[in-house]
Amino acid sequence: MEGLKTSADVLFILLGAIMVLAMHAGFAFLELGTVRRKNQVNALMKILVDFSVSTIAYFFIGYSLAYGVNFFAGAESLAAKSGYELVKFFFLLTFAAAIPAIVSGGIAERFRFNPQIAATFVLVGFLYPFFESIAWNQAFGVQAWLKGAFGAEFHDFAGSVVVHAMGGWVALAAVLLLGPRQGRYTKEGQVVAFPPSNIPFLALGAWVLTVGWFGFNVMSAQTIDKITGLVAANSLMAMAGGTLASLIVGRNDPGFVHNGPLAGLVAVCAGSDVMHPLGALATGAVAGGLFVVMFNATQNRLRIDDVLGVWPLHGLCGAWGGIACGIFGSKALGGMGGVSFASQLAGTALGVAIALAGGFAIYGVLRATVGIRLDAEDEFNGADLSIHRITSTPEREERG
Repeated sequence: MEGLKTSADVLFILLGAIMVLAMHAGFAFLELGTVRRKNQVNALMKILVDFSVSTIAYFFIGYSLAYGVNFFAGAESLAAKSGYELVKFFFLLTFAAAIPAIVSGGIAERFRFNPQIAATFVLVGFLYPFFESIAWNQAFGVQAWLKGAFGAEFHDFAGSVVVHAMGGWVALAAVLLLGPRQGRYTKEGQVVAFPPSNIPFLALGAWVLTVGWFGFNVMSAQTIDKITGLVAANSLMAMAGGTLASLIVGRNDPGFVHNGPLAGLVAVCAGSDVMHPLGALATGAVAGGLFVVMFNATQNRLRIDDVLGVWPLHGLCGAWGGIACGIFGSKALGGMGGVSFASQLAGTALGVAIALAGGFAIYGVLRATVGIRLDAEDEFNGADLSIHRITSTPEREERG
């Protein structure tokens, strides 16, 4: 029976890894549908190459830093317990690789390709595992201190802060260092609209992400005996809340509506295993509205050219999710309990600080040494032609 359970755990977490791997196709198509047509090939290339670089960085460095486990042993040793440690690595890799995938959406259309690959390696190999080890592996005594001070550890079941807020706040640093796209803001103070190039592809990306998210959240249990339908139901309710809030606040805008479920799912990750479904619905609804309001504020008032709005979507909604876990996870509001609002606030603030400082350090060094931005002519021509020497519709352009 023990062997059967081990094999079932391997299959369980492997299916989760495959579902989250599929989410990276969602990242790709969401970006493809949002950027202008001259940058669509670049969007697809970045996500695939970033994932491959992330695999190498996490296999050789990141996973070992986070969990003290390495794979420098014989295949017979690695295959012990049906290779559970290997598929756990695969599953957690898909989380780690979400960091550069999130950043990619913010810096789209004007970032140089090779410097981003270098940044991906450092992010996944070093920065992300540093906070991951604190939140999920008791590193540096932070969790023990929080429990002693506030009665509970920082709780982030599926990565509202560890994955999403980290990615969003790193992206903010990169976007600020990079500057806006050419022509986005005029000298006269006008904001020039760059509408999405393909709403159906944007919607496809959102749907792929949404479906895969149920692997992201539910399979975060990591063993089959810890699986609970509460996580699935809470994810569903947060998705619905985020969608409807973005529909109302965004006034039927399809870009907002298709990002709404993602905002809700980002926010519910942290407390999906401890909230009541009504708490999850409220968490998702707040996130959906927050995304719309802050996307508009970022683009129009703050004039931060975050192309896909990854800072409001992942950075702010992820931080809200970390805090919301301490609110709606409490027994007073129908939750499972075992959480502390103060610990959630402190853990979220720590994750944001590490992400922001790390983002400025990594992208600042790259900007000062090799440069991070395409030159003006290459940006005007588009990343597809400038970097990859082909557009998304070469035959159509040839006929034209």
